[in-house]
Amino acid sequence: QVQLVESGGGLVQTGGSLRLSCAASGRALRYLAMGWFRQAPGKEREFVSAISWSGADTFYADSVKGRFTISRVNAMNTVYLQMTSLKFEDTAVYYCAAPSKSFVVKVTEETAAYWGQGTQVTVSS
Repeated sequence: QVQLVESGGGLVQTGGSLRLSCAASGRALRYLAMGWFRQAPGKEREFVSAISWSGADTFYADSVKGRFTISRVNAMNTVYLQMTSLKFEDTAVYYCAAPSKSFVVKVTEETAAYWGQGTQVTVSS
């Protein structure tokens, strides 16, 4: 079992930056792929970014490529999402997620077994 807790959300102006954190407990993170997803009001949840269990592979949605950076520090059981040049359309609740299986390269909504409670990011225009 894995417990995930996101933090770092908040209110920021357009063009600003935020760093989200996802702390894991209950199981070591080092062999788990991790991902970030978001859900805006009235919209379906969508993929934002993912990082492989080794950290060697990272993935980004086209809408955030070049602006967001995912990273992980296994010793701290934490995954980060650095968000820069934030836009109004980045406003959403951001969730981190992990699969149940180890050594997965990319976690997807379909393969995610564990989810955090979400953290709100609001970008004012």
